[in-house]
Amino acid sequence: MNELHSARRGRIGSAVSRPTSWWLKTLRQRAESMYEGDEQLPPMEFASEAERRACISFFNAALRAEESGSSQAENLAAAMQAIDPDLAECLRLYGAEENWHRGLIVDFLRDIGADVQPLGGLTGFFYRTYAKARHLPTIMLSNLMFEVIGSTTYRIALGRVKQPAVRKMLTILARDESFHVPLNVHFIREFRKHHGVSARDRVRLAIVYHVLFWMLIASSAASRRVAQSFDGISFAELSRAYAENLARLFLHEDDLKLRPPWLALRLFRLRKRQLTEGENILSAAAAEKSARRSDVQIQPA
Repeated sequence: MNELHSARRGRIGSAVSRPTSWWLKTLRQRAESMYEGDEQLPPMEFASEAERRACISFFNAALRAEESGSSQAENLAAAMQAIDPDLAECLRLYGAEENWHRGLIVDFLRDIGADVQPLGGLTGFFYRTYAKARHLPTIMLSNLMFEVIGSTTYRIALGRVKQPAVRKMLTILARDESFHVPLNVHFIREFRKHHGVSARDRVRLAIVYHVLFWMLIASSAASRRVAQSFDGISFAELSRAYAENLARLFLHEDDLKLRPPWLALRLFRLRKRQLTEGENILSAAAAEKSARRSDVQIQPA
């Protein structure tokens, strides 16, 4: 079994290389089991109204992430259809998983007496800007980084949240993100293979990576104001976890030539040896196990 440990600051490992044929076969298999029982949630109770409101804010942000991922996956699939139909089909199937998550979250919010709320502040700015993006490598890199911070947040929250229904929702999201992160790296590599990458593109992607790196760390502060009474995660812990996992993301991917900001490494006291050690839950073996939803279990906190 592949256990998604909630400890270790939500640590995730490096990406996995697999051919498109493997991803397509696996995504088709996942589509067959996508609706098997996960939408059945137990009744929900909260210790206070403040906790319920914070939970609503937490899952509203998660909803926007899933909506954005689904929408941009459709755009990317259309752009790749004539170039690589199999990759385009992978993108559509990935978008379908994101849209399924969206539906689960909408139902979850309804069950706790909440409506979908518009996002303001920095988080809202992220997703409004992302929705307007048209440069395909930028879209792919941005989506990957959003998946990383989503996965990080869900894993840490699983170690804190006690309500069975909320834990099940977090389990579904964390379980699938363990597959989506390396899948998005595959999308980036395949685009580069088909289109090539100019020196200008490399500079542009490095700028996007560094700007998003800092903005996503800043977003952890904004999220703490509205969600900390629900998930119990401090700004110090979440910002460091974001920095650690975003920095670790490309350490083993020399072909992508993306390196984390040196200032962030110094600020959070992150060293290369530290970033490369420990459990790699996105190793080849772990990715293959996480491809089958029934094989993925969350380690109880």
